[in-house]
Amino acid sequence: MTALWESTMASARFELEGNFRPLQIYEQVSEKIRGEIRSGRFLPDARLPSERELATLFGVGRPAVREAIGALQNEGLVVTRRNSGTYVAPAANEILATAPSANAVTGELTSDFSPSATLDVRLILEPAIARRAAAHKQRDRLAEHYLDQMETLTDVATPEERALWNNSDRLFHRQLAVMTGDALLAKIAEEIASTMDQSLWKRLKDDGIYDPSRIRLYVAEHRLIYEAIVCGDADAAAFYVEQHIHRVKRDITPQ
Repeated sequence: MTALWESTMASARFELEGNFRPLQIYEQVSEKIRGEIRSGRFLPDARLPSERELATLFGVGRPAVREAIGALQNEGLVVTRRNSGTYVAPAANEILATAPSANAVTGELTSDFSPSATLDVRLILEPAIARRAAAHKQRDRLAEHYLDQMETLTDVATPEERALWNNSDRLFHRQLAVMTGDALLAKIAEEIASTMDQSLWKRLKDDGIYDPSRIRLYVAEHRLIYEAIVCGDADAAAFYVEQHIHRVKRDITPQ
């Protein structure tokens, strides 16, 4: 049992009524790193230890460290330079001085959901959705629209292209649930799609999936999923979805 896991209850956020939400693992890691910056162990402009070293230091897996660093990037506390590493931002201490405490009393989930947790839920749910959709064997105008949008992208070098890629991707997966004809599945898929529009998800996706050849591979996988569904091949549809999500997990939250 890791030290961070053992401290989960100590890090929980309580309401006056007694309800609480334990901090997600990546939130605990990001708070540990903030503490190291405040203490002066991680100085402005200094390079942070590698993800593996931080994982060992805090007793967690690399995905939690990757997510924590992504969250800190979004706060402006660290800067990651490809093929170089992650560095404490020059103004990190000034940002921390004006930031609210991570232990502020709140009963609501205000932080982004863990992308790793989102992908784990998708692995449970989306193969079943693909099977249910394949039972109808019907084409879908919106799903094809999102596929067409993805197929126009050969690169995601600009913010506009990245935004189009992210929206087309998440809305395509949401539309597969609509294709089942099940209102509850569609509602659940809408909630999942909303997590894929959060800043942490987009940060990790942008950092992990940027190579043009990788983009083309993802587009091809989406097409395979859709064609298996409209052909009524439930086994193939479920298989393609599962393999696709495993690939996303390897790319954005490597072990």
